[in-house]
Amino acid sequence: MNRMIPLLSSGVAGSLGILHFPRLWLKGLLGGSGLLAEGYTDVGPGYDSMVCTSLGLDIEAVRVYLHSVKPSYPEFEKWVSAQPGVKLDAATIAQSNAAVSGYHHEDAVRKEILSAAGVPDDGSMLDAVNLNNLDDWTALHRQVVG
Repeated sequence: MNRMIPLLSSGVAGSLGILHFPRLWLKGLLGGSGLLAEGYTDVGPGYDSMVCTSLGLDIEAVRVYLHSVKPSYPEFEKWVSAQPGVKLDAATIAQSNAAVSGYHHEDAVRKEILSAAGVPDDGSMLDAVNLNNLDDWTALHRQVVG
């Protein structure tokens, strides 16, 4: 089977209302199964770390759980909810979501993503969620078309 590009956006939330969580789950499943596309980071730095840290989750425990158990998404959320010290109150989730949606890549990263996609850097796309979506779509196009 071909390695897969994790096409769930960081702008998607699951039933707990946490942005990026479905993508974190997908990347962990793909990474633990050897199916994550080249160039993608398994559970690790960036949004994964940002969200786990904000909720009080140990990122290594999350990675090990996803790799070893390979849970369904509802099972993942149930496991997260049962972790000691996890913070899933509305204020913590809102703060985490604001950090995800408000994050901007460095200028060099933005320029690289836009250039690879053939999109002019006119200042209309600054947030990392949409830039990452564009990066995924560009990678998928390359994978499918060549």
